[in-house]
Parts: sequence; structure tokens; C-alpha cells
Amino acid sequence: MRHLTLVKGESAAVRELHGVVRALPFTGDDAALVAAIKSGHPGATTALFDRYGGHVRAVLARLMGLDTELADLLHDVFIVALDRIDQLNDPAVLKGWLTSIAVFSARGTIRKRARWRWLRIVDEPPEVPVSGPSHAAREAVRRLYAVLDRLPADDRIAFALRFVQGMELTEVATACEVSLATIKRRLAKAEVRFVELARSEPALVEWMEGGSRWS
Repeated sequence: MRHLTLVKGESAAVRELHGVVRALPFTGDDAALVAAIKSGHPGATTALFDRYGGHVRAVLARLMGLDTELADLLHDVFIVALDRIDQLNDPAVLKGWLTSIAVFSARGTIRKRARWRWLRIVDEPPEVPVSGPSHAAREAVRRLYAVLDRLPADDRIAFALRFVQGMELTEVATACEVSLATIKRRLAKAEVRFVELARSEPALVEWMEGGSRWS
């Protein structure tokens, strides 16, 4: 449906009859949404965030933990996506494409912080206050990401996507833009190192020993 617009030169009476004209909310599948963004359709960029903002934020949160930069990273992901939207040839992979952008944005931040820690340029980022979960749960999350901070960025990301976010192996490989064989190698390496480090963390022992594998 075309959006209603006022024609230049309309009389005051006609304008009063029409009232205030607002853009209608965008509706349509991902193919229509991508086409609308590329064509500059009003409301399409907002629709992109409304549709996938929650998913992207969840991915970033699983990769970064309780982090003060989550909002900035979320903003950056959508800025990059809108800047590169013309490179997306298959709208059917829009969600996975956004996931990949989130992964590489998080990886850049993780690597930057690792360099800063090594050079002792900055202190650790402040902890984000969280309401709701118990103290034990908050401590487990805090220690989980303290351990993940000690893994190489690529191994950490593979581990977090697979065992914290719960993505399938093929989804993790796609998000990281590597082969399935490569992601399996990263996961195997990450698991060995994670177990080695986490065994000394009382807050993580119950989580490690309960359930099936890590999930």
C-alpha cells in the first residue's frame, strides 16, 4: 500500500480534512524489508531494528556478558548493517547476516580489550548492575565471563555461541564465517581450556556438572 501524501498546493480545507499524515508501520517478510531499506522506504530501518534488535542484543550479551558497552555495540551493528545492506544479495539470510555482524563487532571489542589488558592501558570495564537473578546466579555469570576472558577471541566466541547461546554447529560456523571443520576445532580447543580454568571456580562447578554437556 502506498503511503498517503499531501499534494503541494492543496487548500487549507483539504489539508484539514486529511489531518496529520504519518507513515504507516512497515509490514512484509524479510525480502520485502530488505528491498524497502534499499529503496529508502520510510519506516523500514525502524522495522529492521524492531524485528531483529532483540536477537542481536541477545547474541551480543552471550558473547560479552554483563557489559557496559552492549548498547553501543548494538547501535554499531545496525549502523554497519544499514551501510552494507546493498551487499546482501539473499534476504533469506538476513537474520544470520546480522548475527555475523554482531559476532565480528564483539570480536573487535574483545580483541581490543585483550590488547589493552596486556599493555595495562585500562582497568577492567565496570560491572553492570543486574536485578532479578539470585546472588549465586549473578556470581556464576560473572565468573563464566571471567574465564571466557582468558580464552582467545575466536575460541571464546565459538564456545559462547554454541554452549551459552545454544546455536547449532552449522549456525555457529555461518555466524563466524568459517567452515564447519574449523568451528569444530575451535570448540574442541575452547572446551579443553575452559574446563581447565573453570574447575577452580566453585560458582561454575554445579553448572558444569549439571544437565547435558554445557547447556
